Amino acid sequence: RSVNCIHGHLDFTMKCCPRFDYARTDHSIKRVSENEILFISDEQEKTVLRLIASIPIEINDKDAQAEFTLNTGEKATFMLEHVSENSNKDIDLNKFAEESLFGTINFWKDWISKSTYKGRWMETVNRSALVLKLMTSEKYGSMVAAPTFGLPEEIGGVRNWDYRYTWIGDASFTVYKLLKLGYKKEAREFIDWIEKQCNDIGDAGGLRLMYTIDGRKELVEIELDHLEGYKKSKPVRIGNGAYDQIQLDIYGELLDAVYLYDKHAEPISYEFWLNISRQVNWVCDHWKLEDEGIWEVRGGKREFLYSRLMCWVALDRAMKIAQAHSYPLPARWLIERDEIFRSIHNDFWNSELKCFVQYKGSGTVDAATLLMPLVRFIGPKDPRWLSTLKRIEEKLVSDSLVYRYRADATFDGLAGGEGTFSMCTFWYVECLSKSGQLNKARLYFEKMLGYANHVGLYAEQLGLQGEHLGNFPQAFTHLGLISAALSLDDQLNDQRNKETV
Repeated sequence: RSVNCIHGHLDFTMKCCPRFDYARTDHSIKRVSENEILFISDEQEKTVLRLIASIPIEINDKDAQAEFTLNTGEKATFMLEHVSENSNKDIDLNKFAEESLFGTINFWKDWISKSTYKGRWMETVNRSALVLKLMTSEKYGSMVAAPTFGLPEEIGGVRNWDYRYTWIGDASFTVYKLLKLGYKKEAREFIDWIEKQCNDIGDAGGLRLMYTIDGRKELVEIELDHLEGYKKSKPVRIGNGAYDQIQLDIYGELLDAVYLYDKHAEPISYEFWLNISRQVNWVCDHWKLEDEGIWEVRGGKREFLYSRLMCWVALDRAMKIAQAHSYPLPARWLIERDEIFRSIHNDFWNSELKCFVQYKGSGTVDAATLLMPLVRFIGPKDPRWLSTLKRIEEKLVSDSLVYRYRADATFDGLAGGEGTFSMCTFWYVECLSKSGQLNKARLYFEKMLGYANHVGLYAEQLGLQGEHLGNFPQAFTHLGLISAALSLDDQLNDQRNKETV
């Protein structure tokens, strides 16, 4: 970090107060020189952080501090790094900082210049693309849902989760959006990561809904009682207990990503196809299972519409891949796909409410249902869909913002409330545009853009006063923004072309 005084003089205070292992481990501090300090954890495998500055640093207990004044044209630079075998001990700090700054700027300028999107809201779409890239592991190709944990979905509430993991669903949606923007390299790296997971799974059906970025499956949830939490929102959790839930929708999300990659980037390998086929066969046997659903509820398993919908997607996309490569196509896949189709229309359609319901036997709607036309299960102007969309508007839409469902402790197993889901709002915009309600879609989309923070970023949710809630920034929200912008842009272009003709 560098601070510069452009004109006059300014007083500064720098404080560096590291806490190791979520503040569960103490540390010692060692002075190397007046401008360099080491922080050393008390763990068995010691973690060492080095703070270097272009000005003298003081030690305050086990923290570091510097108080200084800069005059016109003066600069102070600080670097905090993890000490490893590759660390450069003899570094010209100011030169390194300047080269790093320009190197970073040039990298991101070069990366965003490769985007093929030149439509409306280009700056906003580019900002979201940059966010997705920043949340992607250069080493593994996987993507975290958010880089944070413990940020509450309700201020003072208990819905505080750790999102620093790779959700199969979130990351799979990312592949399509990156491909649409022209980023085949990132899509390829994620598919490579997925292929590794499929090879590691063993028995079919072992696909987890989330992994660590390096592919580990154990994400035991722990509450950190010694941490206060943001604005006293407790408990603060690390790990995520949802990792061992059954979530059938991940198979459809994965197969959709693989299908799109195979179609728009490069053909998948036959070995990968064999692994995928085993998962598809498992879906054929288990699509009727109850599960915790896309929202990972903790109030008990149900037969969720969205889970069944994505099982249909899994079979449909698997069949399309097989047909594209002339692979053997099991007759059972077609039979089960069509059976799921009939089940959704018969078991999840409420003729009194005139809508598709959240789960079998319920009388409520779910914003996840907004994906029905987006995954091409139903036409965006189908009468059944339009009446479902109307019901969602009546029950889940507040102004232009959308709740994922109406929070209920008996349903999701958690106390307290939550905000509107920004991802769902962007799905709603996309459904409006595809149904021909372009003016309304554009109005709601541009209203939603007004809720971004000063650098164009979004959390998972928005509160009643427009405050950002949940972990931040949220990959799924920015995916939804890109998808809505591209869809709305296409629809507006089609309308203009028709008017011209």
